[in-house]
Amino acid sequence: MRAADLNLLVVLNALLEERSVTRAAMRLGMSQPAASRALARLRALFSDALLVDGPEGYLPTARAEEMKPLLRGILAGASELLDGRTFDPMQSASPIRLAMLDLEAAVLAPPLIARLAGEAPSVDLEMVPPGPRPLEALEADSVDAMIGIVEEAPAGIRKRSLYRDRFVTQMRAEHPAAGGELTLDRYLELEHVVVSITGSGRSWVDDVLAGIGRQRRVKVRVPSFFAAVEIAARSDLVMTLPASLARTAAGMGRFVTAVPPLDLGHLDMSLVWHARYQDAPRHVWLRRTIVAAVSDIGIA
Repeated sequence: MRAADLNLLVVLNALLEERSVTRAAMRLGMSQPAASRALARLRALFSDALLVDGPEGYLPTARAEEMKPLLRGILAGASELLDGRTFDPMQSASPIRLAMLDLEAAVLAPPLIARLAGEAPSVDLEMVPPGPRPLEALEADSVDAMIGIVEEAPAGIRKRSLYRDRFVTQMRAEHPAAGGELTLDRYLELEHVVVSITGSGRSWVDDVLAGIGRQRRVKVRVPSFFAAVEIAARSDLVMTLPASLARTAAGMGRFVTAVPPLDLGHLDMSLVWHARYQDAPRHVWLRRTIVAAVSDIGIA
């Protein structure tokens, strides 16, 4: 630690994000030769090339890719340590990383982006998929917060409710079943498209149907909401999805919406974060901003 210049970590973060010495230098307000010299010192410090030539600029080495999450956490922690108890979003340029599925991103991204434009114009927003063990990303500081369905938060993890959602069924406006009553028998006669992140296993709807001894035909499984929307818009497959997401699809003018012919209960969407950031000013502001963005679209 005594032999290392910790300012080099700031340069390293810019180099890994920009993948260009010139762009990193401009971002940090330093000359291109100075950034090149810093890269040479970083390579010597880590005994690794860190960045290698690629078809459209530099590519990070495997060691550099491994460093990125830890590096972000170190710099964010150092920033909060130096800032003390103050945080000014208008002056911040530290990116926000949120873990959520594209389903939640479709609903929350537009109002959140609008909020950030007014309150923190220099802050960039990165939305990443939660992965198979999403809470570990909070432990590792690779994301600032997560938005999703979390029934029980383990020790060290905090959460608050964002909004409660219900299910609706959608089909294309010209669908043969669009004009009639959607009874359970008719619902089960139709073919369905289902959003499945893992590509296997039953969905919530199928679990409820199994509980009453019934089964539907899942014709297609896809990993994303937008793929399901396009398939349903161009076929006779129907989709059953949370109402907040259906509102986005309905806004495209291609669908009719019906109440599912069985009680599917509701979904509780939560905002989740690590307890060590409970009182950190930047994170307190971020959570308030997310809650305000939900309020903007009237689904809280």
